[in-house]
Amino acid sequence: MSGLFLGLISGTSADGIDAALVRFEPDLQVLSTLTHAYPEDLRARLLSLTSADARISLDELGALDVAVGEQFAAAALRLIGSSPEPIVAIGSHGQTVRHRPNGPHPFSMQIGDPAVIAERTGITTVADFRRADVAAGGQGAPLAPALHARLFDAQRPCAVLNLGGIANLTLLSTDASMAGFDTGPANCLLDAWNARHNGSACDQDGAWARSGTVDDALLTALLGDPYFRMPAPKSSGREYFNLDWLDAQLAQRSVRAVDVQASLLALTARSIADCLNSQPVRIEHVFVCGGGVHNRALMDALALALAPRSVQSVAAVGVDPDYVEAILFAWLARERIAERPVDLARVTGAAGARMLGAVHLPPSF
Repeated sequence: MSGLFLGLISGTSADGIDAALVRFEPDLQVLSTLTHAYPEDLRARLLSLTSADARISLDELGALDVAVGEQFAAAALRLIGSSPEPIVAIGSHGQTVRHRPNGPHPFSMQIGDPAVIAERTGITTVADFRRADVAAGGQGAPLAPALHARLFDAQRPCAVLNLGGIANLTLLSTDASMAGFDTGPANCLLDAWNARHNGSACDQDGAWARSGTVDDALLTALLGDPYFRMPAPKSSGREYFNLDWLDAQLAQRSVRAVDVQASLLALTARSIADCLNSQPVRIEHVFVCGGGVHNRALMDALALALAPRSVQSVAAVGVDPDYVEAILFAWLARERIAERPVDLARVTGAAGARMLGAVHLPPSF
């Protein structure tokens, strides 16, 4: 389908809304991008919900859904003004507040009312991309491998690693097959621990982690969590890997804060390497996207852990590492408007290809 599509997402770090204005035919063309920061009070409220025992009233949840929707609409409107032609549709992932794909009643919940986005922008908005996959028995995540398989087809065999709050890995083999799963924490624990001890949103370039020493006993205990031994398909989020999870491991230990940070960085690198090393697919090149690509210490640790494979930013093949997921939701909106199902069965475990996303029409339709 020709035309322009706009993708929106706020990831598990909840540090802002990434937006991308994209054309897919005849080739991928990203016309413009931006990151729209949440107001601090709204971000703090969202982060407070990541605790496993977080509680919120129905009134608060409803109001938060609309407030986040207004912020997503504001992000979209900033890009719409730069569009050279009408936009066919907006794809909005929203903000995940709970991801529970296992258990008797599996679900994945994103907020950011898409009806508000359609109303404010006047553009057809597609949202709730994970529900159909979960209903079909899938994890609902990760969704990115569907796009990775197209963007990085010429680089097969390779892996695409997204370092958001949670890390996810896509494996692309030479036989055109695709696999993918969440490996565990990427930036979420690093950011949260740094915020607790240094008061800043992130450990810039991994400098604090680099100044510490990995505590081998702590690292071994963290890697002992059952999640890391689970077979794919699997997915996770901040409601699992958070400071409560970390504090439980630290309760009987005395480890310097800076050494905890070094150990968390090693956890990210080691858990990713362990996952990749356990796969039957021969991989020589790993392309990295997401916020973690800017953490030099983390990239160095990954290069060491994944050697002799090459580890480089997706920028090496002409893709902006900060906006791959925003591009993904623009593409998913395009697929939904074209009424094409997306097959993520080998990634999420869904029963088969499904039409992903619910369509919200604007007032002028």
